[in-house]
This record gives sequence, C-alpha cells and structure tokens, in this order.
Amino acid sequence: MKADINSSTPYIQSMVSCLSKVVDDGYKEDFVATKEGLESSSTRKLYGPNEVKVITSFRFEGFSDPHDSAVLYVLETSDGVKGTLIDGCGNLADPFVYKFILDVEARNEKVLIN
Repeated sequence: MKADINSSTPYIQSMVSCLSKVVDDGYKEDFVATKEGLESSSTRKLYGPNEVKVITSFRFEGFSDPHDSAVLYVLETSDGVKGTLIDGCGNLADPFVYKFILDVEARNEKVLIN
C-alpha cells in the first residue's frame, strides 16, 4: 500500500475506512490464518510463511473498551495475491495469526541478513 505520509490520512481513523482504502489499493483478498498456514478465503489456497510478505500493519484501539482492539495486516503472496488479515489484540488475539506473522517476520529477517 502506498500512503503519502505527508498528506492527511483520515482512512486510518477507523478499521472500516482503512480496510476500504487498502481494498481500493488492490488488497482485495481476505486471508485466514490456520494451523496449516495462511488460507485464501476465495480460492482456499494455503501459503506458508516463506510465501508471504507483510506490506504494512495498522493497530486500532477501541474508544470505550481497551479490549476492543484489532490489527489489520496488509499482505502480498509470492504469486501476487494481495489481501488483508485481521486479528484481535490481547485475549482476543488468534494464536494462529500470531504464530504465522512471527514466522513471516523471522523469515524476512533471515533473508535480510543473508
């Protein structure tokens, strides 16, 4: 996603407006993290951590309840599929999302170091 840091970014104010913006930018696929990997909702194709890149992420805090928080991950796969993955925070976090994103980040660190 290309965001102009110097301009106003009102789409970041809410999850819905941010999601709408990233979809408009071409990140249309809905991904789901499973025990087996990252799954495309439309094709059911599974991706491993070595096939996914985190483009950016946004964290949203609940206004009235700190437990009402979420993270929006903007992702791209090695075969060019662009989409999003949403996770809760704290007690509402999905352990499959957490593990998958950690594995992706660890893989990316290895690539940068080598």
